[in-house]
Amino acid sequence: MLLKVNLFIICVTSYNNKWSSKYSSISATKMPKSYYRYILCFLAVLVTGQCFAQEKIDTTEAIRAGGIKQVVKIEGEDRSKPLFLFITGGPGSEGIYPENKLYLDELKKYFVVVAWDQRNCGETLKLNPSPVKLTVKLYENDTHELVSALLKQFHQKKLFIMGWSWGTVLGFYMADKHPEQVYAYMAVSPAVNQWESERISLKELKQKAEQQHNTRAIHELARVKIPFENGLQNYYDRKWLSIFNGETIDDTVAFKKYFTENSEMTALFKEANYINLTVSLPRVNCPVYFFVGRKDHQTNYLISEKYYNELSAPKKQLFWFENSGHLIPVTEPQLMQKVVITQVLPQIKLKN
Repeated sequence: MLLKVNLFIICVTSYNNKWSSKYSSISATKMPKSYYRYILCFLAVLVTGQCFAQEKIDTTEAIRAGGIKQVVKIEGEDRSKPLFLFITGGPGSEGIYPENKLYLDELKKYFVVVAWDQRNCGETLKLNPSPVKLTVKLYENDTHELVSALLKQFHQKKLFIMGWSWGTVLGFYMADKHPEQVYAYMAVSPAVNQWESERISLKELKQKAEQQHNTRAIHELARVKIPFENGLQNYYDRKWLSIFNGETIDDTVAFKKYFTENSEMTALFKEANYINLTVSLPRVNCPVYFFVGRKDHQTNYLISEKYYNELSAPKKQLFWFENSGHLIPVTEPQLMQKVVITQVLPQIKLKN
């Protein structure tokens, strides 16, 4: 900025000297109009350059939503870009962690990306555990209040939302109840009719166990009922789903504890599973995009496709991820971001 001011002074001085020598007999009040136009134009260029210069943002904040402080990580190469809220899966999973750079970093060139530790998760849990019972409605309200606070803070009218798995429950709520705040909603591995999806998945898992003569899998899966009666049944189901999908469970002890010693979250998950969007949400009033893994048996890809075909929306599109199951952001992060940047963003008319 100092360099620009100095150049401005030099230019004006030079210009002034030229006119002074040529019009030495003319008073300053009668200086040619072109002289003043020159000055005004230079100032306009100077100010405009400063106003529109990119300003990066990288901050972690606690925003009040749902009566508690909720922690968000806000990052972008230009803070004037549209907001992009990523709602992670779970429930009970952190949204702010180093590995999420894998599937969010490219988006930060085009958006101000917000990662969120939801109620009773990560940094939000450390700051203030939920003082009330966890319910789907509570998380829906949290989402709306967080979105409203972000829009107010950044002086924007709308934002983009991407929900993944459990996060799609909250994303569909926003698309349904508050479409005026949503540029576009992207549902990654959407939870559409989860108990039906679980029934299909369990049947497939039992068939694989029989085909492979895996006696342990046969024994443990025989104990699973749909709806899940307890956390142990949920654990057995997810354990064998991961194994048969060829996925690695990094910490088997922690994985089991998540289901068997996290009663509040498993109860929340069970409540969410009773949502059947094919019945409760036949239409949304904002653009909606489905990101579906061709091998997804956890939120069944056929159920997602059928719902997409039935759903009414101003704009909609389904993107298939041929090499993915349920974990699209992890297995095909570059493709996921490319779809957002090259396919979704160009379709949306942004408003200031």
